[in-house]
Amino acid sequence: MRALVVDDSRAMRMMIGRLLQQAGFEILQAGDGQEALDVLGGLEPHELPTLCTVDWNMPVMDGLTFVQSTRQRPEWRNLTLMMVTTESEGHQVVRALAAGAHEYLIKPFTAEAMADKLDILGLDPSRSAA
Repeated sequence: MRALVVDDSRAMRMMIGRLLQQAGFEILQAGDGQEALDVLGGLEPHELPTLCTVDWNMPVMDGLTFVQSTRQRPEWRNLTLMMVTTESEGHQVVRALAAGAHEYLIKPFTAEAMADKLDILGLDPSRSAA
């Protein structure tokens, strides 16, 4: 399985990437939504990630716009998208889910919270085997 970690913070990309690697994912990274679209566009259909984690507040293209953009492209409509952001107000969560995100994780979060979200999404092989 592959995951695309989209966040303008290199440190946050590394932290999320490390957690996802421990869950069995190969990691791709992007520093903003536009870069993430470019990464996706450069992949063959069989190379697409299973999961994209997406920060909301990023330069160039924010995470909500990225989610909306992926949902407009038929070849990417089935990507599993999880917002991982400091945006914690209820209306922001609703907007992200309405735009097409599958889950929402508020920063800061624990490794257990990330694992729980992966489990909800059916994407944590280490926990589903237990």
